[in-house]
Amino acid sequence: MREAENIREVEALGIDLMGFIFWPKSSRYVSERPAYLPTQCKRVGVFVDASIEEIMQKVQDYALDAIQLHGHESPDYIRQLSSVCGDSIATIKAFNIATTADLEATKPYEGIVDYFLFDTKGKMVGGNGEKFDWSVLKSYTGKTPFLLSGGIGSDDAERVKAFNHPKCIGIDLNSRFELYPAVKDVEKLKEFIKQIRL
Repeated sequence: MREAENIREVEALGIDLMGFIFWPKSSRYVSERPAYLPTQCKRVGVFVDASIEEIMQKVQDYALDAIQLHGHESPDYIRQLSSVCGDSIATIKAFNIATTADLEATKPYEGIVDYFLFDTKGKMVGGNGEKFDWSVLKSYTGKTPFLLSGGIGSDDAERVKAFNHPKCIGIDLNSRFELYPAVKDVEKLKEFIKQIRL
């Protein structure tokens, strides 16, 4: 998200988290602070192998509530980051999933991050817009709660409602609800949220 009016309209839908992508190679890259930032939902900064100094600058500039990491950030790096951020900033580590074997990568991060995000394994770091086989997550027995991501679209409402895992705490809606990169289709989002909350 980066356009003030679009941010206001999406915030008004009663969402929980709103993402701001700080990876320069992304088509959704936020290069300057929007004229409006949400106050009714948590602000999440999305980073890929950024320095701790860079992340802390964005935390201050955008009053971030959470940091989402999509690169090759090690457990030691995240420990250092958390010690600088303090307990008030949540950490989310993204993992690209295709098979049950990919879930093994989460184990070194147990107890280090607050949440995992399970995305589709693809050529890009994130934002591939494709779904993975959610049944793979039946094999996830970790203690860390997770967000479900990866190409969820307006025709997936029933599938989302049917998905059941004790550690799943939310879903990530992005590219399939966009008019163009970083601008959401508010009506499409509104209808989808209405359907999954029925």
